[in-house]
Amino acid sequence: MLPYGRQTIDEDDIEAVVRALRSDFLTCGPEVEAFEQEFAEFVGAKHAVAVCNATAALHLAMLVAEIGSGDRVVTSPNTFVASANCAAFVGATPDFCDIDPVSYNLDPAALEAGWKPDTKAVVAVAYAGQAANMPEIARIARKHGAIVIEDACHGTGGGFVHEGKERKLGGHPWADITTFSFHPVKTMTTGEGAMLVTDNDEYARRARQLRAHGIERDSSLFQGFGTANPAYTEAGSWVYEMQELGYNYRITDIQCALGRSQLKKLPGFIDRRLEIVARYNEAFADIPWLTTPKLAPWLLAETPSGGSTETPGHHISWHLYTVLIDFEVIGKSRSEVMAELRAKGVGSQVLYIPVHLQPHYRNTYGYEHGKCPVAEQQYKRSLSLPLYPSLTTTDIEHVVAAVKSLAS
Repeated sequence: MLPYGRQTIDEDDIEAVVRALRSDFLTCGPEVEAFEQEFAEFVGAKHAVAVCNATAALHLAMLVAEIGSGDRVVTSPNTFVASANCAAFVGATPDFCDIDPVSYNLDPAALEAGWKPDTKAVVAVAYAGQAANMPEIARIARKHGAIVIEDACHGTGGGFVHEGKERKLGGHPWADITTFSFHPVKTMTTGEGAMLVTDNDEYARRARQLRAHGIERDSSLFQGFGTANPAYTEAGSWVYEMQELGYNYRITDIQCALGRSQLKKLPGFIDRRLEIVARYNEAFADIPWLTTPKLAPWLLAETPSGGSTETPGHHISWHLYTVLIDFEVIGKSRSEVMAELRAKGVGSQVLYIPVHLQPHYRNTYGYEHGKCPVAEQQYKRSLSLPLYPSLTTTDIEHVVAAVKSLAS
């Protein structure tokens, strides 16, 4: 069975984990700090803060940006629920604006048209690895004094071109904070794990403090224990202060050892994914009942050669290969299509059910069908096919043949 996504682990990764297991540190230690430094350098950000998962990273983003009760946070409905849940975690109102019909990312025109005065943050998801239109989203948000959080969990290592300059996700000026996921089906993995990156010194400081119970160990930042008693005023090496209510969102040295090894391979992973996407696109180009992934118009405007997924400068880190299938034309339901593919050894997945239609969001916030019509229509036809670096040429051709046989 070829799953829709999976990790790519080799002997170098295993050896890196074994070295960590044989070291003096298993939890937060030197591997965490080294991974943070290397990742920040890779994406071109000032700070990187490693945490246990991407939901925690998004939650910390809300906390350090001081989003809370009375605030509205707008995100895409075409995402995993964590992109919206992070707003609910801090008492803010999660809200949604529609996606564009090409990249399936948050539509800046819809964002601007539906802007509400209490909106304090936008969480812009890089669906399937393709960046949302970050320059335009930032223009809209910052005009209203809102912050921009780039949810790049699908696009680790990827980038885009703007005004002739190549930018990496997390390393450009149009996001105040960017989050990345290292779940096994993503572009690189630490098992579970994530990174929050930012150029804001205070955001980074608070994210590190909040991931460890709100504890501060830097004596220069101590606030004191409310007494002049020498037993409490001596700032010895053992002293720590819990300065606010934080969380246990730490990551381990074992995971970060794997992350450091994977980071070295990330450019190769991205190149291989680009090759697979290009082959799929070529093979499926003439199928009338199937729509392949496309680059958004704002990216094509920067693409002299016409918008191939292999265009230099648009080094998209494709996490998903999502096609749209006209199930009515081939006379089969999506469940039937998935079962037929599975019987031929090809896994598939539906990503995602529009978040605003989940029962919690309908029951709590009153969202209904029709709020995001483009996303709702896209969901009806969406199907993600296998995409990961270890797919062989034979595997790819097997997927192609299985998909083409659907209409036979």
